[in-house]
Amino acid sequence: MSVTTTPHLNFRGTAKAALDFYHSVFGGQLIAFTNEQAFSVERPDEAQQIKFGQVIGDDGFQIMAYDVPASLSYDQGDRSSFVSVRGDSVDEITSLWAKLSVGSTVLSDLAPSAFSPAYGMLKDAFGVVWVLDVAVAYAPA
Repeated sequence: MSVTTTPHLNFRGTAKAALDFYHSVFGGQLIAFTNEQAFSVERPDEAQQIKFGQVIGDDGFQIMAYDVPASLSYDQGDRSSFVSVRGDSVDEITSLWAKLSVGSTVLSDLAPSAFSPAYGMLKDAFGVVWVLDVAVAYAPA
């Protein structure tokens, strides 16, 4: 048996733009299935919003997203979660950082830290907080 954990982000009308942006950063395959395509339109102005969306990168990156309908409550919250992206090299993380930081607010500059050769945190234009770092092997406690 195999298990995969994939972050699933919720938006209010901006899921398609967010998925397009993440696809431009991580590449791979973009799937964006609208309410209209799912025959699930509650309100005409939500027909083109995303019922199911995901980006699957060639390197294993995965993220899912959808637009919360107006009929449901939605509160993105403050620091309710972070999306962590870990890579094997500083070059790999630096490249992703350069793309992901476009239009974002840097919360912690990408730089060496006590626990990683490169670590940084940013909040993208869609309100999602991302943590990027180089994975380092740790000895068990």
